[in-house]
Amino acid sequence: MSFQAHPDTNETKAGQSPRKVVGGYFLSLDGVAEAPDRFITAWDDETDASGADLIKTQDAVILGRRSYDAWAQFWPGSEIEPFASFINAVPKYVATSTPLEREWTNSRVIDGGLVDFVRHLKGRPGGDIGLHGSISVARTLLAADVVDELRLVIAPTIVGSGQGLFDGLPPIRLETIRSTASPSGHLLVDYRVVR
Repeated sequence: MSFQAHPDTNETKAGQSPRKVVGGYFLSLDGVAEAPDRFITAWDDETDASGADLIKTQDAVILGRRSYDAWAQFWPGSEIEPFASFINAVPKYVATSTPLEREWTNSRVIDGGLVDFVRHLKGRPGGDIGLHGSISVARTLLAADVVDELRLVIAPTIVGSGQGLFDGLPPIRLETIRSTASPSGHLLVDYRVVR
């Protein structure tokens, strides 16, 4: 079952900070984001805390169709916390041209163009808008200058092949907000898009 996503038309109130679009991604050292289970082989409390910190400010998520289909099958039965509780409850807006075949709580098909929809959603009151999983959606929104921050977990592994998060993008200037190394060797790097 699918629902057409129509966020309310009220704009962000004066004095209220605009919403941010924040992408959270696992990358190999050579920038590959596809199939992170190939290169994220160790986990630690600091990496886990970074992920928990990312989602605590998000109250909406944008997904592509392939990520939606895979995640709608996996996450409803998962006990991997805190992400399972978050992703199962949060409103999920799906970029697809066809109806959703698998039901998942709070999931809606984006009505119209992805970029215009996300720009409109940013103008609405609320928390951060998350990008997780969907590489092509992230690229589209990065190219359209809609993404505000990237929070990356970079594994100390070169995989040599696979879809990169930044493949085919124009130059984008970033400012480092935070950069730390976790005990398992991951770089936890948060960037802000410079406009």
